[in-house]
Amino acid sequence: MAFRLSTDTRNKACDAIVDDFDAGSGAATIAIRTSTQPTNVGDADTGTLLATLTFSDPAFGNSATGTATASAITSDTNAAASGTAGHFRCKDSAGNIVCDGTCGQGSGDLSFDNSAIVAGGTVAISSFTVTVPIS
Repeated sequence: MAFRLSTDTRNKACDAIVDDFDAGSGAATIAIRTSTQPTNVGDADTGTLLATLTFSDPAFGNSATGTATASAITSDTNAAASGTAGHFRCKDSAGNIVCDGTCGQGSGDLSFDNSAIVAGGTVAISSFTVTVPIS
């Protein structure tokens, strides 16, 4: 037999994770950066900052079947630099890191249709979910 979580427990765990995005008095952000993600979530930012997008406040609705879907994410219409997206970091409004992950073109935890970011261009995220697996 495998270790499994009930739907109720998955929802509670997922809601606890996404509630961290809403810590502080404003909206959370997601920064798109070059290079590989840092070894640990608490490590300093690495790579060049390419773009910063802003989550709605609150960032997510309640989870269902262990998955929470982000509310609208505001595009960055003036990317800070040119480069290839390598990783992302989500921070609450106080700048505390909530999570990070890989990104790329058609791959990674955050997938772009084109991972080549151009300074001054628009960077958009059409959907973002957080899922707590059943086992």
